[in-house]
Amino acid sequence: MQSIKIALPKGQLQNRTSSLLEKASLSVGDYREGSRSYRPQCDNLPELFLKVFHEKDIAIQVAIGNYDLGICRLDWIEELMVKFPSDAVVKLRDLCYGRRNLYAVSVNSSQDNSLESLRDSPDGLRIVSEYPNLAQSFALKQRFKRFRIFPVWGSAESYPPENAEIAIIAETSTENLEKRGMTPIYLILESSTYIIANRDSIGSKDLGRVAESLFGVAIGESSIAEADDTSVAIGNTSLVGGETLLSIALPDGHQQKHTVALLDRAGLKIEGYNAGTSSVRPVINIDGVMIKVIRPQDMPLQVANGNFDLAITGKDWLRDHKSRFPSSPVKELLDLGFGKVRIVAVVSNDMPVSSTNDLQKMKKDNALRVASEYVNIADKYTRDNHLTPCKIVPTWGATEAFLPEDADVLIENTETGSTIAKNNLKIIDTLLESTGCLIVNTGAMEIPDKRKIIDDLVGTLSRGIEDGSSAK
Repeated sequence: MQSIKIALPKGQLQNRTSSLLEKASLSVGDYREGSRSYRPQCDNLPELFLKVFHEKDIAIQVAIGNYDLGICRLDWIEELMVKFPSDAVVKLRDLCYGRRNLYAVSVNSSQDNSLESLRDSPDGLRIVSEYPNLAQSFALKQRFKRFRIFPVWGSAESYPPENAEIAIIAETSTENLEKRGMTPIYLILESSTYIIANRDSIGSKDLGRVAESLFGVAIGESSIAEADDTSVAIGNTSLVGGETLLSIALPDGHQQKHTVALLDRAGLKIEGYNAGTSSVRPVINIDGVMIKVIRPQDMPLQVANGNFDLAITGKDWLRDHKSRFPSSPVKELLDLGFGKVRIVAVVSNDMPVSSTNDLQKMKKDNALRVASEYVNIADKYTRDNHLTPCKIVPTWGATEAFLPEDADVLIENTETGSTIAKNNLKIIDTLLESTGCLIVNTGAMEIPDKRKIIDDLVGTLSRGIEDGSSAK
């Protein structure tokens, strides 16, 4: 019997999807939010091969035919299809959970936050989003005269109004947007969770029994019409901002608790930036200094572009940026010493290699597939080591899930290596060691007023690092 491959989402949709499988009388072990397993087993349908992915990756995996069925939200499906409008992905059914909308937003402090005023902007618009393809489609539909799209990993709401006029973000309601200081100006898409299929798999595999028992979908008939353009203009509001002399980006996510601890040791009190929670715009008691909270992955490019003067990120993301832009005007100013990880090359335990040299000697019938969040580091690794032919597979996390079926090599970060070992994988090379670091736009160092604040901050953070070292 042919194996049927299903891509399941991790994270926010995991518990609801698990309940859906249980209602279909499927016994799927170790698939709940927080589970570290990427290959849950289905006891009563052994022909099913289940793999857990970051939701952003699922539509792509189904589109290219690596998986027959997948579960993810409509916004990620449309993000793929608006740029690659093929018929490879078939939307089978709305599963009616995980509802959220995709909005174009400005901030409550912006003077120009109606579509009319933005459309007439003579200077061009900057639009920031995790959904760059939908952002571009939105801008073209609105006939904006000039615009630039800035793709980011997340925290898009942190960028307006100083670094972008519009952010495209997902949220469950306009009330939640307003609580976050956002003004919704356009409803781009209403989204919920869908079951999708690869069209070729529908023709070549017997998906009907599985799809009908799991989701009540009779494959072979059109169960979902293409979504109408339900975009709606939403209103406006008003208002303002003060002069900023120096701009700083602080990290969210895993690095946040380490950064908060360092700032506390250094005596830097930042209101609204606490471990586990924070405002997107914390306040520091230094005149002329503006702080925003964004993703560490985005920081090197944002600093290089001049959107921020300083940022706290990881050396891994700085290296990834510099691997693509060697002459970028961003450099490390201070090693902060926390969040130590290794960036490693990883393969399946079943692959008969123990080093990069072994990879070079392997006879390859097809291109070596290298999966990573660190696309530029991965690309440089393959070129430096002459691993040809090869194909880089970008991912959004949960990278261990890709081996061995969907990639041959991972470029991944690890603290202890335990997760790698747990997933039947092994490390064959260490590319670099990474810790948190303070980075700077080199142009900012040439402006006397900025240089003075930067030097003071470096001195203050250095004392915080020393206090942390002496306390160990």
